[in-house]
Formats: sequence, C-alpha cells, structure tokens
Amino acid sequence: MIAWEEKRDVRQQVLTDIIRRRRSIFADDYLDMPIPEDVIREILTNATWAPTYKMTQPWRFIVLQDSQRAPFGEYLADYYRQRLSAAEWPQSRHERARLYPEKAPCIIVIVLRRNLKIAIKEWEEMAAVCCAVQNMALTCEAYNIGAYWDSCDACVEYARQHWLEENEQCLGFFYMGYYDRKKHHSAKRRTGIDKKATWLY
Repeated sequence: MIAWEEKRDVRQQVLTDIIRRRRSIFADDYLDMPIPEDVIREILTNATWAPTYKMTQPWRFIVLQDSQRAPFGEYLADYYRQRLSAAEWPQSRHERARLYPEKAPCIIVIVLRRNLKIAIKEWEEMAAVCCAVQNMALTCEAYNIGAYWDSCDACVEYARQHWLEENEQCLGFFYMGYYDRKKHHSAKRRTGIDKKATWLY
C-alpha cells in the first residue's frame, strides 16, 4: 500500500510546506529592501479571497510606506511614555519603539468595516477579517517575505485617530519585510493533532 504522504501531488505538498513554515517575523529582522507594489497588491488581493458570510467582505486595508512610517513611530513611542513609568519605559525602549516602524518597508493597517445593511454578528465579520489576514501571511511566506500581525493598543488608537469611520474598527497592523531566511530558525512546535482533536464515529 502506498503511504498517504507519497500520494500527495505537488500542490498539496507546496500548500502544506507554506502553512507549516509560516512564522511571525519581527521588523528587527527585516532587510533594507522595498517590497514591489505588484507583490503588495497580490498579498492584498489574496486577502480578499477569504471566506466571508453573506459576502459582506468586511475588510479594508491602509498601506503605510516611506514617509508614513516615521510619524507612527513617534506616536508609538510617546503613547507608551505617557502610560508607563520611567522604569518600565527607559529611553532605550523609547528610541527602539520610535525607530521600529521604519524597519518595515510596508505596514498594512487591518480594518474591520461593519456592514450596516445586512444583519450579521460582529464575530462573524471579525472572523472573516482574521481569515483574510491568514491569507496575507501565507502569501508572504510564499514570496519569502517575513510578516507578523501586531494588535497593540497604540496601533488601534493611531488608526482610530487618523483613518477610521464610525462603522470601522482597527484590528492591528500587519508588518512585512524581506529577511535572511538562513539566519532565522524557529524552535516553536505545534501540539500533535491527537491531543487537539476528538474523533467521533
């Protein structure tokens, strides 16, 4: 009998590899390399193919690049300086936060846009946006781009102050950047499926 793993075609193997190799890669590890616009568009287009109940497509994306990153860095550093003690937020942390967004060549603001015409639970639209972000993460992995989803309070508040409409909510910022894959190794592992799944016959 041929083992199931041996029967998988190329598409199945590629998909499995992309899913299992995806990791959160932080901006400190990004290289100083721009991401081409057509690649960013492909990442966002794939996001829109996520499942969406009643086709509400409750997502909106704001692309931050170039001069848009530094103002967010200033806000990020000041946000926590105003809320943390000097011991919790020393000057070294302040400077790191201030410069951090500029290490990412592209940051995507993730926005949940609630549909006002169709009666649908908020969690269902939020789940759709989460699926869209997963599509983004997997597409980044396929393009050898590092990425991670930051849902810190400063991100949410910054978006609220600058871009959101009444029926919108920021779900965080999605950082992206190329990185040296040879130098990045993750020791994290997933719990085996036998401990997470219950089989009923």
